[in-house]
Amino acid sequence: MTKADLVERVAKEAEMTKKDAEQLVEIIFDSIVDTLNSGEKIELRGFGSFRVRERNSRRGRNPKTGASVEIPAKRVAYFKPGKELKELINSTP
Repeated sequence: MTKADLVERVAKEAEMTKKDAEQLVEIIFDSIVDTLNSGEKIELRGFGSFRVRERNSRRGRNPKTGASVEIPAKRVAYFKPGKELKELINSTP
């Protein structure tokens, strides 16, 4: 599912215009990003949680040349599905 598909589905289910649905989806995505950037976690009961994890810098290799390269430390978004979501996914054939 793409963002456009999600907007279309929200518009249809909520009986709103695509423009309003797109604005709603953007607000939700922006809220998630802002919350994660501030270092907080997001818990959506029955769905899952979003967190930011710190990755340390490390040494890697350029696969083309084999040269050693330094990979800098970074922050990455991490999603952990909730129990109910796992059960729904695994119960559907």
